[in-house]
Amino acid sequence: MPTPRRSHIPLGCAGILLSLQISCSTVSINARNTTESREQASDTAATSGNVALATFRATAVAAVRQPFTTVKLGLVNLWHRPRELVVGNIPFELPSQPALPDAPGSREFEEMLNKKNFPAAESGTLEWLVDGRGFFPELDRQIAAARKSIDIQLFIFDNDDVSVRYADTLKRRAAEDNIAVRVLFDDFGSTFAWSSAPLTPAPAGFQMPADMLTYLRDGKKLHARRILDPWLSCDHTKLLVFDGRTAVLGGMNIGREYYSEWHDLMVRVDGPVVASLAADFTRAWRKAGPLGDFALFRKPAYFRRPQPLSDGIPLRVLRTDAAQGRYEILEAYLLAIRGARKRVWIENPYFGSEDIALAVRDAAQRGVDVRVIIPSAGDSPIMDAGNLVTASRLIQAGARIFRYPKMTHLKVMIADGWATVGSANLDTLSMRINRELNLAFSDPAAVRSLEEAVFLPDFRKSARIRLSETTSPAAGLSKIIVNQL
Repeated sequence: MPTPRRSHIPLGCAGILLSLQISCSTVSINARNTTESREQASDTAATSGNVALATFRATAVAAVRQPFTTVKLGLVNLWHRPRELVVGNIPFELPSQPALPDAPGSREFEEMLNKKNFPAAESGTLEWLVDGRGFFPELDRQIAAARKSIDIQLFIFDNDDVSVRYADTLKRRAAEDNIAVRVLFDDFGSTFAWSSAPLTPAPAGFQMPADMLTYLRDGKKLHARRILDPWLSCDHTKLLVFDGRTAVLGGMNIGREYYSEWHDLMVRVDGPVVASLAADFTRAWRKAGPLGDFALFRKPAYFRRPQPLSDGIPLRVLRTDAAQGRYEILEAYLLAIRGARKRVWIENPYFGSEDIALAVRDAAQRGVDVRVIIPSAGDSPIMDAGNLVTASRLIQAGARIFRYPKMTHLKVMIADGWATVGSANLDTLSMRINRELNLAFSDPAAVRSLEEAVFLPDFRKSARIRLSETTSPAAGLSKIIVNQL
């Protein structure tokens, strides 16, 4: 079992680090302080400088460029953080809620989502890309096949050898083949990743760039932007669009962890729904530019919809976007879990959302087959301890909780005949504060294929957790902290 990596952020940044851990999840904890891994992590001086600059951009620059977003996110944080602190630490169990009448996956459930003004379903096809061996070869194919445009939005564009290789490939396609290449990455997410070393060492002689934005822009053909983080609220989206015809989304960033170390999932999407995803990328791109919020007053870009495919199925694009008042991922999760009659299967690295934990508890108590897979050793000890707190509650309610043998970073759920996949963790940040992107569907064949590609193999690989294994000396403290993450 890999040893969890420790942060080597300098102590002078302790106050900023605490805020970032509460806001941008746990990307700052991914480094081990070992000689062999330091060659893929920024040194203390570079880390301090990058953090200081990112903090300046998240405050002063964001307030000027994104005044409306800054005000909205400030109000969101002011409401949701105290709320989660109170609700998550009530010293007694809240009463169960009755099951909803419409079972997820049924026509009635989909009609209910329509009546509640969820985004309309659009046609598309799905292809599962499991782990780095599934995603990165597909990424290579799509980059090579693109003829007009490559749009990439990530939470983390790392600065390790894998990331530099992809940066070089993208720059080459922009310069030599005149492909329009745009790269977006989250400011804090990437800044802290640059300070964190992967488990495996770099090739001999590798020198990592200090700032990937500068490295990507070198050559002046590729266009790259940072996504600002007002109030330390991050954009956790992973979305790649090629020629406006194919999209890839899910939980994976570009870096060595995702390439060869972690268990994770992306999904390739083709068909008319890609036009909506392409439009979403362009909106994020405009907002990340010099005009910020004011760029959104321009007429939205038009994207020709790809032709429907014969095997296309209805897909809903779900978002968490607090600045737009969108909480579709949380609301869809809750409706599906509360309507489930037969099963709720979940795999997620961070399970700290009080609302979802209570809904899953209620499902287990009414006899639904509840199974949850969490990592055996994640990238954050405090989140691991928080997962055990949630596991204890759910096991006592009748759920079965499993440990995957290494870090699993998948964000997937099947509730009866309805499923969702994407970037959203089961925590306060993903459900209420950070920007997230998920897909949802209820096509029986697609749900079955997700079950066969992910859940059945992962159940076989995972060990069931006993109630006695959920005790932790840090349980009380971790519960308070995790409620803010």
